[in-house]
Amino acid sequence: MQRKTTVLLVGESCFATMREFKGLDCFTETNYHEAAESFIAKLTARGYEVTHIPCHLVARCYPRTLEELQRYDAVLFSDVGSNSFLLLPEVVKGGSRAVNLLSLTREYVEAGGGFCMIGGYMTYQGMEGKGKWKDSPLEEILPVRLQYGDDRCEVPEGVDLTCVPDSHPVLRGLPALWPYILGYNKTQARPEAQVLVHRGEDPIIAVRQWGKGRTMAYTTDCAPHWSPAAMCEWDGYPQLWDNIVSWLAGSN
Repeated sequence: MQRKTTVLLVGESCFATMREFKGLDCFTETNYHEAAESFIAKLTARGYEVTHIPCHLVARCYPRTLEELQRYDAVLFSDVGSNSFLLLPEVVKGGSRAVNLLSLTREYVEAGGGFCMIGGYMTYQGMEGKGKWKDSPLEEILPVRLQYGDDRCEVPEGVDLTCVPDSHPVLRGLPALWPYILGYNKTQARPEAQVLVHRGEDPIIAVRQWGKGRTMAYTTDCAPHWSPAAMCEWDGYPQLWDNIVSWLAGSN
């Protein structure tokens, strides 16, 4: 039996606290949400084996060695900040040294792995710059340069995306006209990058080789709100992510 392509998805989760006031009384409610469920279902339906690490479990579950990380053919970070990888409990609470998980991920790519950063409020720089990916070990390997501060580009009127069909393996079998998105992280393409989808000079999908591996900047989200139902339920969406993961894993 042929081995399945393995994918590590990190992020796409949140805890939310709401406080309600009813006259003189108030109460607090806390909820947990994973936006990854539908996205993972699309990948598994295409035959991929997906491991998901929610944001709050990064410190406990993210691989700590190159050998562990190399169990995965592609690694995707989506809407998760760099602090989750850097402020490990043994460092912050114990004052001990620990592996730099971002440098480890860069080493993984240099050795032949595939890496994609998916956009959101905590990837790239994100909301108020709190993603803090600028000047990190992973910015160096991305096909785009990040800017300082809040890099969100909110487009409530929508941006209709286009591509040149079959001009790259990532675009194989996809039409020229795509559904709209509602926002993205604003970046600048590196000279060595291939920009496959863009809005003006802003890359939406860009790729490059790094060492023996491959990297991608997917600067919009893979889930709402930036990726609305029009995109997430688009017939071409499973094919797009099938192409992306296959390319990152070196299968095409």
